[in-house]
Amino acid sequence: MKIQTGNVIKIIIAFYCCIELGSTAVKAQTNTIKNDAFWQTKDGQPINSQGGGIFRFNDPKTGEKKYYWYGVHYAEADAYRNNPSITQPRATFESVTCYSSTDLVNWTFERDVLTKKETNKGGKTWVGRLGVAYVSELKKYALFVQHGNQVLITVADSPTGDFTWHQKIDMEPMIGTSNTGDQTVFTDEDTGKSYLIYSYGKGRNKIYVSEIGAKDGKVNLLDCTQIFKGESREGNCMFKHKGKYYMFASNIYGWDSSHAYYLVADNIRGPYLPTNKMLVMDGAANDYAHVSQTGFFVVVKGTAQETVVYCGDRWANLAGNGLGYNQWCPLSFKGKTPYFNSLNSWNLDAKTGKWAVATDNNYVMNGSFEADRKRIPSVIKPVQTQLTGWVTTVIEGNKINLDSTQSPNLNYFNTAADRKVVIGEKSLNMSDKVNFRRRVAQQISSSPYVKLEDGFYTLIAKIKNNNKFKNLEMYATSNGKLFKYTIKVEHTTWQTISIPKILIKNGKVEIGFLADGNAHASCYIDDVSLVKVK
Repeated sequence: MKIQTGNVIKIIIAFYCCIELGSTAVKAQTNTIKNDAFWQTKDGQPINSQGGGIFRFNDPKTGEKKYYWYGVHYAEADAYRNNPSITQPRATFESVTCYSSTDLVNWTFERDVLTKKETNKGGKTWVGRLGVAYVSELKKYALFVQHGNQVLITVADSPTGDFTWHQKIDMEPMIGTSNTGDQTVFTDEDTGKSYLIYSYGKGRNKIYVSEIGAKDGKVNLLDCTQIFKGESREGNCMFKHKGKYYMFASNIYGWDSSHAYYLVADNIRGPYLPTNKMLVMDGAANDYAHVSQTGFFVVVKGTAQETVVYCGDRWANLAGNGLGYNQWCPLSFKGKTPYFNSLNSWNLDAKTGKWAVATDNNYVMNGSFEADRKRIPSVIKPVQTQLTGWVTTVIEGNKINLDSTQSPNLNYFNTAADRKVVIGEKSLNMSDKVNFRRRVAQQISSSPYVKLEDGFYTLIAKIKNNNKFKNLEMYATSNGKLFKYTIKVEHTTWQTISIPKILIKNGKVEIGFLADGNAHASCYIDDVSLVKVK
């Protein structure tokens, strides 16, 4: 990536910059992974890679070990990148792309390794999640891809070669459905063996592991082990860390983001614990794994430490839930328990394996209010009465409940016109049918692995409000000191407000919004950020 960003908000306020929708792409630090942005290659071309995986193979020309990233290019990904004010109605397969890197940050586009023509040889159909394995018995690289109601295997002679049709697998004899619910490829670097990790095609309440190898002269699945049966899951993927296998998945929320769930085992075929009841990964709850769905993992084995990188997909049929299709965050571990570090911007040294928070990281969780794709409070799964990452306290007015005729709506659905200024489909909504007083707040503090350093910060938000408020303000409190910005006039269009020089001490701050409004007072808030002053 020289991860460059286009079409992001540009707010230049003294000591802090963001990037404005439709603006010229800006180069990031060469070792910075910048989420919430559209990624580009080293030469400034868009990275189009969803539902795939990263694998280490030898460069066929130099013999050097490289990271190869395979994924799907959907036509609508280009349309949304060019105009993020409109959510696209579908996802149309264009090709399987391949990018290469030596540091996981700066990427080179190799080529379209699987074309639409080759993929549609058996008829046009849905093309979904995929992964690549090297099958040493046949000296072939095998690309496994969801292909309609079956699994397509294509093969090539090199990591960047033309992958051609090999065979399709009907999964029904193995698992009872012809298709996989979701799938990825996992390679155990300690053994050199690769596996297809996938769920049951109907209901997705079972997860399986199958070794990839040669059978009767063809690439195939050699076995099938069921490792989970319980609540429905998708986004199945796996990594290995310190001898233990971690099986991850997301909830069945369609294109939406969700908690990141996992199981742990000492053997790839299990038993996985806790038995048939997946755990929610710590650190991912306040923004649904940085507004993403489990995609795949990369384990960086550096000279100083081993770092596991969570690589989440931001799908949203197609997009609409923020900028950028790929959201990567580092994991930490307490013993065998993983912890998700939800970071907007962080630095990775692939040689040493070390990572650190970048100076421009936004510490606000779900600051663009895109984690919740439904109207909140929601009676639809996931049933909830609070916005993810935020606490709404009703001091006066209608109480928050699942009765949609009385409860205030906590989020607002942005129009296309709104989205030319603010990010994504949702904003915070502070309004009621009756006179009301309300606080919406978020506690931000140091985690066990990411320190909220003492120093000066800037709090920024976009707001749009009418004139029916007695009092309306944005605030921050830290170490007993209050910093606030009072919104005194009506804003019929989106405006940027900020509180500079917020002094944070003892690694803790509360940020939020206070509203004292008459009946039908209305304020929309979006794109909240808290960034340390350099």
